[in-house]
Amino acid sequence: MHIAIAGNIGSGKTTLTRLLCQHFKWTPRFEPVDHNPYLADFYEDMERWAFNLQIYFLNKRFRDIVEIGRSGGVIVQDRTIYEDANIFAPNLHDMGLMSSRDYDNYRELFDLMISLVKAPDLMIYLRSSIPNIVGKIQKRGREYESSIRIDYLKGLHDRYEKWVEGYKDGKLLILDVDRLNFEENPADFSTVCDLIEAQLNGLF
Repeated sequence: MHIAIAGNIGSGKTTLTRLLCQHFKWTPRFEPVDHNPYLADFYEDMERWAFNLQIYFLNKRFRDIVEIGRSGGVIVQDRTIYEDANIFAPNLHDMGLMSSRDYDNYRELFDLMISLVKAPDLMIYLRSSIPNIVGKIQKRGREYESSIRIDYLKGLHDRYEKWVEGYKDGKLLILDVDRLNFEENPADFSTVCDLIEAQLNGLF
């Protein structure tokens, strides 16, 4: 089974992936951030590195979803290929940070890839306000994230909301992480687990 966790930068995807896998004894598949050869350059010069970064993510996440489809058990994925194509790439294009030529090329590649794989059995969206996201980004203190622009985060947030509103590829669970502090509050994490189990019970 494939459970995917979606959400803006700093919304808590990696933390929730880790906690769920520890609790349910599931297998995590984390987003490749620390060894990304483009991320630091991208935040320094978004226009120069936008296309390179998005192709890197597309390649990695397509490989992930193919491997998830071949594996057994329950896999929890930290961010998905759908977010890259429906949120990050078009946001960069609309901001003038990715050319139409590059965006069209990227989109054609995504459409081909997605025709070859199966959607997640459950998509979990972590809904978070911009102030909450900014606070979490500052708290974790990654140097390359210190130059992220607020308008960039706001653009991503708006696209996430629009994408989730029209999501029709499978089961969807929306968690309000302004209200549910699953990292620090055991009761909130228990609530999250109950909500997920309620969704999964309908998959069998």
